[in-house]
Amino acid sequence: MTGKIGSVLFSCTHNAVRSPMAEGLAKKLLGTRVYVDSAGVRPQEIDPFVIASLGELGVDIHRHRAKTFDQLHDSSFDLIVTLSPEAHHKALELTRIMACDVEYWPTFDPTLIEEGSREARLEGYRTLREGLKARILKRFPGVAVDFEPPAKA
Repeated sequence: MTGKIGSVLFSCTHNAVRSPMAEGLAKKLLGTRVYVDSAGVRPQEIDPFVIASLGELGVDIHRHRAKTFDQLHDSSFDLIVTLSPEAHHKALELTRIMACDVEYWPTFDPTLIEEGSREARLEGYRTLREGLKARILKRFPGVAVDFEPPAKA
C-alpha cells in the first residue's frame, strides 16, 4: 500500500497467540495514529504465555477476547497482516468484497514448543514478540515509536 495506513488488522488461526501479540505491540508502538485490531479464523482463549511475554514490556492484554473475522465490529481496514497460512487464505477471500491490502508475514507458532521448562517455552514467545516488534517498526516507519520496557523493581 502506498498511501497512509489508518487501520490495520492482524490475523492468525485462533486469535490466541500471534495476532493478539501483534495487536498489543502495535497499539503500544503506534498509539492512536493507527486503528489496530486482531481476529482469527476460529477463536480460542488467549495463551497465558502471550500475556506474560507482553507484560515484560509493559503491554497488558489480559482482557483480550478472541474473535473471528465475522465478529469484528469494524470490517473496513486499509491493511490486513496475516500471520498464518489459514488466516492468509481467509483474508484473501475477504478482499473479494472489501478494498484493502493483504500482507503475509510468515510467523512461527510458539505453541509448537511443548517440551522443556516454563522458561524455555516462554523464550519461544519472547522470540515471537521481538520478531513482531521489529516487523511493526519496519512496516510503519515514521509512525511507530520504539519504547523501553518498564524498569524492574
